[in-house]
Amino acid sequence: MGMQSVSIIGVGRIGGALAIALSRAGFAVDMLVHRDDSTAKLIAPHLPNTTRFVEWSSRQSPFESDIVLITTADPDIASVAEALPDQLKKGSVVMHTSGSLSSESLSALADAGHFTAAMHPLVSVSDAISGADNFSGAFFCIEGSDEALKEARGIVQALGGRAFSIETSKKTLYHAAAVTACGHLVALIDIAIEMLSKCGIDKAAAKEILLPLITSTIANLEKESPEQALTGSFARLDADAIERHLSAIDRDMSDQVKDVYLLLGERSLELAALNNENAAGVQKVRELISIAKRKPG
Repeated sequence: MGMQSVSIIGVGRIGGALAIALSRAGFAVDMLVHRDDSTAKLIAPHLPNTTRFVEWSSRQSPFESDIVLITTADPDIASVAEALPDQLKKGSVVMHTSGSLSSESLSALADAGHFTAAMHPLVSVSDAISGADNFSGAFFCIEGSDEALKEARGIVQALGGRAFSIETSKKTLYHAAAVTACGHLVALIDIAIEMLSKCGIDKAAAKEILLPLITSTIANLEKESPEQALTGSFARLDADAIERHLSAIDRDMSDQVKDVYLLLGERSLELAALNNENAAGVQKVRELISIAKRKPG
């Protein structure tokens, strides 16, 4: 079997990083289609001189590649897909890399007889050149038609990543999970920094103080289940300490901070109950949370 060829539409951070990584992994990177050539100019020295850089608006030549990746911004994916059916080889494989959109956003291509999938790398890419190294070891969420999924798995394997599949209908929930684990985690840590800053510590120092605790928690999660990794007052069912926390939060913090503490406290209590046979202790903390939720700040 010859070298597989790939074209990429949308040469930003992800598209540029994939172009470099796929070229290194032995794919022939045929055509890179862009609207803005700033990333294209940066990555050109890292690609073979056989790769063609083409502007989207002026592009006349059809795609000869086996696989076409759409790595544009999410709002452009469907309109790019609608413009493509007649410019592709018969039965081409087309994938996009969006986290929140499913392969259904490529329905114009599926209807025209092409094979479609979504292939989302669960990894942070801040720039195209350093990002080319980030796919190795990363998980990729893939969903779509069987033929396209076979190609997606081949790409992920070649990049040194790990693929997992979900139902197309669950793609948005998958993305919400990723946002909760990443963006919402940062927001939660920001709340903890704000609480510590109310103790007279500046925010930069507060972050520095909390980071070893956060990294040790993540290290515990790598080895243990969430219920085993849970530590602190809720894990110990220490109702007195939780009551003191709530008094301090009422005194010094906003209602929003209290709401977050209580909501996550309820979830922590569910985890603690899985690990603790002290039903009376669980009930005591549950009642404490219930009273605090009804009581205005």
